[in-house]
Amino acid sequence: MTGRAEALHELARDVERVESVREVKDVQRAYAHLAQFGLWDAVAALFAEDATVRWGEHTVTGRAAIARWLAERGVAAGRPGALYTEVVEQPLVHLSVDGRTAACRWNGMRFLGDGAGEARIDAGIHENTYVREDGRWRIATLHFHPMYEGDYATGWTNAGGAELPIVTPHFTLEEVGIPIPPPAGPAPRTGATASELARRIDRLIDEDAVRNLQNAYGYYVDRRMWTDVVDLFGSDPVVRIDGVGEYRGADGVRRAMERMGPEGITHGQLNERPVFDLIVDVGPDGREALARGIEIGMLGDTHRRAGAWEFSVFRNRFVKYGSLWTLQEVHVTPLLAADYAEGWGKGGTFARAEREAPDFLEVAGRAGRSAAAGGGEPPDLADLRRRLARSHAYDGVENVSAAYGYYLDDFQWPEMAGLFAEHGNKQSPFAGYYVGIDRIMHAATAFWGGPRAADSLRARISFHWRTQPVVLVSHDGRSATLRTRLFQPRTATTVIPGFTGIAGGMYPNDQAVLEDGSWKLWSLTIDEHYFDSPDWHGGWACAEDRPEGAPNPPPSKLLDVYPPDITLTELGEREEGFRGGTGRTLVWPEVLPMWFHYRNPVSGRVPQRYWPDCVPSELRPDTRMTAHGYQMPPDGPSADGLELPALDLPG
Repeated sequence: MTGRAEALHELARDVERVESVREVKDVQRAYAHLAQFGLWDAVAALFAEDATVRWGEHTVTGRAAIARWLAERGVAAGRPGALYTEVVEQPLVHLSVDGRTAACRWNGMRFLGDGAGEARIDAGIHENTYVREDGRWRIATLHFHPMYEGDYATGWTNAGGAELPIVTPHFTLEEVGIPIPPPAGPAPRTGATASELARRIDRLIDEDAVRNLQNAYGYYVDRRMWTDVVDLFGSDPVVRIDGVGEYRGADGVRRAMERMGPEGITHGQLNERPVFDLIVDVGPDGREALARGIEIGMLGDTHRRAGAWEFSVFRNRFVKYGSLWTLQEVHVTPLLAADYAEGWGKGGTFARAEREAPDFLEVAGRAGRSAAAGGGEPPDLADLRRRLARSHAYDGVENVSAAYGYYLDDFQWPEMAGLFAEHGNKQSPFAGYYVGIDRIMHAATAFWGGPRAADSLRARISFHWRTQPVVLVSHDGRSATLRTRLFQPRTATTVIPGFTGIAGGMYPNDQAVLEDGSWKLWSLTIDEHYFDSPDWHGGWACAEDRPEGAPNPPPSKLLDVYPPDITLTELGEREEGFRGGTGRTLVWPEVLPMWFHYRNPVSGRVPQRYWPDCVPSELRPDTRMTAHGYQMPPDGPSADGLELPALDLPG
């Protein structure tokens, strides 16, 4: 076998392995999409023939039995006034060496209501396995570990009111940054041509770009940045809201957005609309794509003591102009809206009556799916491998991002610190930045004490869901920048005012690098809290302003017991308003500044607060990735890890 033929076989195998990781994630997301509408037979079809569900102490085996169990426990789903929204997020996935099985850890949460007065929330951790069966990936074991639950009227507590264990992970620290391990043995022969493989790699890269664009759109919506939202659209844009109407053109897009309020967020206003379970499907020609996901609106105005929930589905269309993806159509299907104080038990405002579920996206069999070959000269295999590495990077970065949240939740300080590159840096809240693995670990132990034993129990937990990633990868596929949302549910053995509930923040300037064959975090920054819930019954809408003249909340005790390498106060304007930073500390319902590490991905518009490199880079140039041989990924319109000019739309 010639060298090129062998390289082609190896590339085909590796493309299919990256596609497999994507399909595994999408199968679990499809589970959430179908469950939302009570399509239990379709949900059961996502399971292997001899699959097992372990939900707490309950075990069900076999696809037919799983279908019956799903239908019995989800009997209210799909009824008028009922709510069944299950989100499964923060994937940490590993493919087996032979590429036939996979394991993935997820955070999961269900919002349930029967429309007749009952409403509840339950949540926990999935440690699931998957198997490739008949050419498609299926769920082999869905193993859910309940962590918190409760009636909406009273608020959730730890599952069973007991202290909570650490859920044993399927991964070790050494495995986290390698979602796809090196294969064993020679690659099987492939019938695919280099041009066909190039198209499949293009599809993966396009999927990354569309996912980034959808998630960036979500962040702009949170802060009602309507000018930036309009910039994301191509020619002849459309916003369609079921039961409301259709809006066309740039002016129409703005009018549709302004239904949520005028441009900008002011004191006491909350417009958080996190995106969950996003599935992206790129069309065969690579010029159009669809994205379907679940949106949960957490809305409020503290001046009116008004809070609300909104549950929606979106199915959006994207179009590629040249090398740049744009939004073309936003299609939102509202499902249910409810006053925060009353909840959704009696149905809230039921918005789905007389309307069908938005079309689902097909995820089965995406790994290994053939693609039309392009014309021209056969592609260079080395360049194809570089491009594939860029897409594989997305999964590696997502893995280490998720692992950070999981290790933080479980107080696993050596593992948390071990996620960082040798010269990486991390912000400790309300104190500053620590540089190097040892300093990062010692800061955690100085503040929280030693790591917890694997068999320890916890009375309370603040969970760190890191969701809605915007991952920008360098041209060589060895470095990336990352933005994620902090979605922070908190639980304890009893409902605790000021603790139980949901808080939110942002990881706006994270970075990751490929070090010794494994993805590692290079820099991590947390801006918090954008909002909090002082009381379960009033939620985020009952927050009160600090009394006039009240002193700033104190910074972290770390400043005295283990001083950081760079304090927040040394960073000046970048930390203005944040606790431990400069100026007057802004506490919800005051509005903290939101920073971005990227410009508008279509128009190149520079945000009001723009910090493209890691936060400590201005004071300590040695903390830059570029000072250690890594490329800085693009921070504006881009393709293949290279900057592009802002889009000049036709017509």
